Amino acid sequence: MKPGEITQDQGAAIAFLAELAEREGGERERIDTHAAIVFLGGEFAWKLKRAVWFPFLDFSTPEKRRAACEAEVRLNRRTAPEIYLDCRPIARKADGSLELGGEGEPVDWVVVMRRFDQALLFDRMAERGALTAGHITELADEIADFHAAAEARPDYGGAAAIRWIVEDDIAEMASMPETFGEAAVKALQHLSDDSLARYAGLLDERRQAGFVRHCHGDLHLRNIFIWKGRPALFDCLEFDEKLSCIDVLYDLAFLLMDLEHRGRRDFANLALNRYLQRTGDLGGLAAMPLFLSCRAAIRAKVEASGALMQQDQAAAEGMRAAARDYLSLATAFLAPHAPMLIGVGGESGSGKSTVAAAAAPRLGGAPGALILRSDVTRKRLFGCRMEDPLPQEAYSRDATARTYGRLIEDAKAALAAGMTVIADAVYADPAEREALEQAAREAGAAFRGFWIDVPLEVRVERVSGRRGDASDATVEFLRAHPAREQGPMNWTRVQGGGEVEEVVKRLLDGV
Repeated sequence: MKPGEITQDQGAAIAFLAELAEREGGERERIDTHAAIVFLGGEFAWKLKRAVWFPFLDFSTPEKRRAACEAEVRLNRRTAPEIYLDCRPIARKADGSLELGGEGEPVDWVVVMRRFDQALLFDRMAERGALTAGHITELADEIADFHAAAEARPDYGGAAAIRWIVEDDIAEMASMPETFGEAAVKALQHLSDDSLARYAGLLDERRQAGFVRHCHGDLHLRNIFIWKGRPALFDCLEFDEKLSCIDVLYDLAFLLMDLEHRGRRDFANLALNRYLQRTGDLGGLAAMPLFLSCRAAIRAKVEASGALMQQDQAAAEGMRAAARDYLSLATAFLAPHAPMLIGVGGESGSGKSTVAAAAAPRLGGAPGALILRSDVTRKRLFGCRMEDPLPQEAYSRDATARTYGRLIEDAKAALAAGMTVIADAVYADPAEREALEQAAREAGAAFRGFWIDVPLEVRVERVSGRRGDASDATVEFLRAHPAREQGPMNWTRVQGGGEVEEVVKRLLDGV
């Protein structure tokens, strides 16, 4: 069979579902993808798998479509239990007409879903500028919780799995030279092979350590929506466990790639940093460029395959152009970047964490710099949620030394992985500042240190307005300790009392 080849006539089932949506009333809609047709009517949606074959997907028979529908309902109930209602047959009655369910002979199968507002899909929200940093933060928390609960699958994943994905992507793109061009595909192949050779051991270690889990598998913005005020994941990859039982960072990489492709590196950086703050999973960062590249390559081949099914030539050419853009992005992700360690210090309330978050997307390779924040590191060392206050003993001299020591260990690991790092802490003690600079020297990375200067009353005002932040600093603490800076300051002083963007510009000018 050829990729995208239709294996059965589903005309009768399609007409039946269109009539069913019409009978349900309300606003009706039909959504077509390369693998499914979704009919929306009234309060429900019916998803019909296309009778189609691709090298990465086989819905060629009713039995395979039934299995895929049943798996879709079961797996998506992990994250959207109120949306996925049932898998039901389209059955032929004795008089030859069709019905949903019933005792007749099944001619096809559908996923029955509760309808939700399509305007609340994250891709549509992104297109109209409605996505916020709050949405992304909540989404990263949702993904972290989902990954923590997902079933570990050490029978999948590792270097062999990623190598299979790379080889499959390259082979499919190479089979469509009219879309991609031979030279561009070969360039990606060489970079991917080099990265695989470098990180094969790491990928296998992560599989053995439990980081390969039964994940979502298709975690881009179109498969995320707002449900009851919170982000929810749906439409996970159900048809091949080789593609869904994967490294958790590879699962996250699809979201990061999609945001990067849409020109929202700020959101991609926020999602990555929030996820890592929640999970502490820094060990796989070296493989992130390869994961991102694989995700972009998958989108490239899917867009190109979809173009083959288009009747409208303008639409087909648009999909081919998108496929080429994804191939370029896949190649760019594997370009090396010299890592740098940036220290951002200052008194509590100086805004250093806000400045670090705003600067991070503009530093290093995609999706920007890793932020290591002492407040978050301390909470993790004490086994607390970021927003939960710590007891006073957590701020003892010994606890602070352990916190700063762990932050340096994490910085070294991230630098070794090729990531630029922003280390965000008070750094009042010159010994703490020197230890951070020494970490950069040991890692062979450039170092820049910045001290954010802000008047006490401005800091008091900022701290008094904090809600749900990882810092436990209080107004009373600030007034009792108005200045903790010690010893000679050899870091660049940055005035931090103005607008955030102005402060960030001063910092970036010094990098």
